[in-house]
Amino acid sequence: MCVAALLSSCHIYKSYKRPKVATSGMYRDTVSVKDTLASDTTNMGNLPWKEVFRDPKLQALIEQGLSHNVNLQTAMLRVEEAKASLLASKLAFAPSFALAPQGTVARFSGVTAETYSLPVTASWQVDAFGGLLNAKRGAKSSLLQSEAYRQAVQTQVIANIANCYYTLLMLDKQLDITEKTAKIWGENVETMKAMKKAGMTNEAGVSQSEATYYQVNATLPDLRRQIRETENTLSLLLAQSPQQIQRGTLADQQLPEKLSVGIPLQMLSNRPDVKQAEMTLASAYYSTNQARSAFYPQITLSGSAGWTNSAGSVIVNPGKFLLSAVGSLTQPLFTKGANTARLKIAKAEQQAALLAFQQSILSAGSEVSNALYQYQVAGEKCIQRKQQIESLNSTVDKTQQLMKYGSSTYLEVLTAQQSLLSASLSDVADSFQRIQAVINLYQALGGGR
Repeated sequence: MCVAALLSSCHIYKSYKRPKVATSGMYRDTVSVKDTLASDTTNMGNLPWKEVFRDPKLQALIEQGLSHNVNLQTAMLRVEEAKASLLASKLAFAPSFALAPQGTVARFSGVTAETYSLPVTASWQVDAFGGLLNAKRGAKSSLLQSEAYRQAVQTQVIANIANCYYTLLMLDKQLDITEKTAKIWGENVETMKAMKKAGMTNEAGVSQSEATYYQVNATLPDLRRQIRETENTLSLLLAQSPQQIQRGTLADQQLPEKLSVGIPLQMLSNRPDVKQAEMTLASAYYSTNQARSAFYPQITLSGSAGWTNSAGSVIVNPGKFLLSAVGSLTQPLFTKGANTARLKIAKAEQQAALLAFQQSILSAGSEVSNALYQYQVAGEKCIQRKQQIESLNSTVDKTQQLMKYGSSTYLEVLTAQQSLLSASLSDVADSFQRIQAVINLYQALGGGR
């Protein structure tokens, strides 16, 4: 009874229990985005990724990535390794058997003696003090950790493919706007040359229009380079050689309008990285228990059975059946501080794992908060940007008309056109930022599992 009480107080047999975690207020001021949030506890992270990303071409790319992405394949192999380790830890409870045949030929004073033995040896460690039990539990925690890591990689792959895809759509739209603007400004150059001949402007105005035209053309190669590099990055995610990516248009994209984040407590089971951190903590907990169990005795039962023609110093022909059994108990007395050191190391690693688990929860809440606010800000910017573009379109038309009548200079027209181009490109970037916020929120809530 005293020994049982002692072992119970040392937690050797106790299973891991999740420590208390404060989750209130993790999403910060979600009230400010209440018009965007769903009112119930449904969680966007629980949606299948095909319900979030509805573009058929993007869906095909994601499916290809989930089948061929190198990082995801590596994560799956880690799961297989963890499964094998768990199986080995389970089999450690069973006895081990070995066949160890031996034969000897000896000659002395003209007499030859031939002896043989065909024993089957067995050994079984009695897990009286939880060493094997905690090893098995630790292996199971490692398996869950590997599975959580695989889920985290899968979520990351889906988010990265979606980000690259929508980046391509944004760059396509910006390239189209810039090409159309360059064409218009090329026509303006010809108009300015005609106005010069008619005496309505001077050489400075023509040169200024040409310089602006060349400036816009100079931005086109950079946009094409960015498109090519993004296609190469996406090809790498798909584990294929760099190539052109088939895609739709930014205007045709449809994403969920109502964002539901559920309750912060759901992240403990939904976020793969949080779950991975918790399983790391559980594994460290069982490692500490293993280190404690090293202070207690090891009980081992061993034996052998088989045929032999040698029984001690007597040689018997034909062979006889031999059976032996041994029980041993090993109690550590002085291990030069090794067991004590291992226990201190295990406790420190467990405490570090606890801190990492707590930090992962805080990071998850911060990511959700950032994504929600990013979505809100991008929506506000889109509204203001469209009003800005309307005003600039009107300004460009009016300044062009005034210039024809000599009431305005080409510099004013140029300024208005440059502002319109900049606002149009920014409008596309704002739309992409809003899409990116949805992707980030979906990932932050553990979507794509």
